[in-house]
Amino acid sequence: MKTTPAGAATRHLPAWHPAWWIATWFGSGRLPWVPGTWGSLAALPFAAAIAWAGGPWALLAAAVALFPLGVWASQVYSYAKGRGDPGEVVVDEVVAQWLVLVPFCLDPVIYLLGFLAFRVFDVAKPWPASLVDRRLGGGIGIMLDDVFAALYAAPLLYGIAYLTGAETCFQTN
Repeated sequence: MKTTPAGAATRHLPAWHPAWWIATWFGSGRLPWVPGTWGSLAALPFAAAIAWAGGPWALLAAAVALFPLGVWASQVYSYAKGRGDPGEVVVDEVVAQWLVLVPFCLDPVIYLLGFLAFRVFDVAKPWPASLVDRRLGGGIGIMLDDVFAALYAAPLLYGIAYLTGAETCFQTN
């Protein structure tokens, strides 16, 4: 079960703390109404910059490197807030969004479709994402349910790219 220690809600995580910046992805998760969507949108320019600078392997490496940082930051932030999975924690969306986009070159249409596909699966949480969301607590639970959602969105996006003839960065001619 997702629980936090008694009295955790009395703690405060100041905005200068690195976990605050990572967990909320530079504050994007604190924007109103749909923090997960804001976090996913905020992930896109970073994904494009990383892919532009280093290609798909760099984007994959960035997602893998951000995952443990996200586990730590999510854990620290959720403990400070006294809630199992605060909505403003969006680093999980960032990692998952990057994973969805790894095989694709800098194609704005594919990036938009990847954003939409991920958001659909993140909200729907098909099994096993729903199981992880319900059963795993702490930073690892916060991060993993979105990674599972990405595992659904990525093949769908790849199929769309294949059917439309969009280029992937791993194609050989």
